[in-house]
Amino acid sequence: MLVNPLLTHALPFAAMGLLLALFGCSRGGIRVALILVLLSAAAVWPTLHYGRHGFDRVNAMTDETGGDWLVVHRHRAEQGSWVFYAAAAAALAALLIPLKWGKSLKPLASLALVLAAGATLMAAHIAYPAGKIRHREFRHEAPPEAERHAAAEKAEGR
Repeated sequence: MLVNPLLTHALPFAAMGLLLALFGCSRGGIRVALILVLLSAAAVWPTLHYGRHGFDRVNAMTDETGGDWLVVHRHRAEQGSWVFYAAAAAALAALLIPLKWGKSLKPLASLALVLAAGATLMAAHIAYPAGKIRHREFRHEAPPEAERHAAAEKAEGR
């Protein structure tokens, strides 16, 4: 839970900083923003790792509907994690490749920005069911049936 805000809060601000640095043509600002994108997007690994370990404990603390939302949350996280890894990889490439080919900084930073924006949207998509796990007052609809079934089939195949 302590790492999650890096994905939902720090990554959007890092992307915004990268956008501003690109518009301002600040090479130093671009590098700093790329480092922030790299670190915040790479936080998906510990988030997934510790989320998997805490799944059973959280599931035991919630009711049946909350457990269904938890399954949807886990499914979305596992399916969407690649976007965060791609954003981190693009940020790393944008930091390293220009050391050899200087003119590649802006195109690679732009790619990292697009992927960071995509990862930000994915973080919102993943976080949406998380608020409904333990908070009944946020449940205004049932969990998506298709995602619950896909997650259940995947779990049975493990």
